[in-house]
Formats: sequence, structure tokens, C-alpha cells
Amino acid sequence: MKNRRPTGRKSQINALWHALDEAAFGSERTLNLRELLPTAVEARARTEAWLRGRQVTRTEEVLLITGRGNQSVGGVGVIRQEVLGMLPSLRRRGIVESWREHSPGSIVVKLAPLSALIGAGRRRRDEPNVKPKPVTEAVAGLRPETRESLRQLALNNLNMLGIIATDDFIDQEMGRTFSTLMKSVGESGDRETALCAAILRAIDEGGIT
Repeated sequence: MKNRRPTGRKSQINALWHALDEAAFGSERTLNLRELLPTAVEARARTEAWLRGRQVTRTEEVLLITGRGNQSVGGVGVIRQEVLGMLPSLRRRGIVESWREHSPGSIVVKLAPLSALIGAGRRRRDEPNVKPKPVTEAVAGLRPETRESLRQLALNNLNMLGIIATDDFIDQEMGRTFSTLMKSVGESGDRETALCAAILRAIDEGGIT
């Protein structure tokens, strides 16, 4: 009869890792894809939405538990590879700053500043070459204090880009920034309050990067 102690010891080690992760990150900063058992497509969508939400709430480092993929075909972790494959795109879009392997089944991700999200795709050399679109109805329907904060952030962004802040370009930048931030504030709760907090945080960070 084979000795089963190594298996038990492995379970103890895994339990210890889990306890340490709980202490270091807590449930609010941990996405456990291993327990959710998503498909590859679901893992991408869930991970991006979750990372966007944590970026807005000022969390700097989070833990993604992907599992090793021991039960996958060929022993290749499909979810892990899917998540690793999407991180470079998230970095280009200003959501992720960096990442590192935490364990064979988990990844620590450092989120980018919120100002990087707003500035993603921008270049200081960019010049407007089309007539700007006016503020959307959604922006116009915001509470006055939220709209004023959004306008201030738009003015800061235009100033950093060296663009003369005409009414048309302020409206355009307000609409663009509003659209960018609303992707990250979640679908539940008081979304405008969350949006306002994100705008004020971006102003504190000094505008786009």
C-alpha cells in the first residue's frame, strides 16, 4: 500500500498558501477564477470587468487565482494562458501597469493609475482634425456638481494636451472621459456617485498621462 502522506502534505501547503493570500489581499482584492470555473471567453470578460472595477476603487495590487490547469488537456492551464494573454492589451488600454507570477496558480496584478485609463490612446502630438461632437445627453443629464467636476477634468486634460479649450472641445473631452469612466464604475448601485468619485480621483492625480 502506497504512503499517502505527501498528498496530505501538499494539501496542507496549499491551505497555507490560501491563508497567506487571504491575509495579504482579502476577498475584495482577489478574483478566484479557479472556483468560478468559467470558459476562456467568460474568464476574459469577467477578469477585465473586475480589474476595471478595482482600478476605480483605488486598489493598487490584486490577486488573480487562475489555477495551474492540472485537469486541462495536456496539463496546460487554459484559463491561466487566457488571462496572461490579455494582460498586455489591458496595459495598452491603461488598466494594468504590470504583473508577476505569485504562485504556479496565481498572478499578482498592479493596476495603472486612473489617469492612465483616461489618457489611453492619447498622444500629446494629437490634434483634433474633425468637428467635435457635443456633450451627449447622458452627460447633460448628470447632477450639476458631477457635470462641473467632469468639466474641470476635461479642462485639465485639454490643457495638458496643449489644446485651446473652446466650448466644442470641452464638450468633446467631457463626452470622451465620461464614456471611458462609465465602463469601469459597474452596473449596480449609485453609478453617478461612483462616477463622481472617479472624476475627483483623476483630478487629484493631475489629469491624463
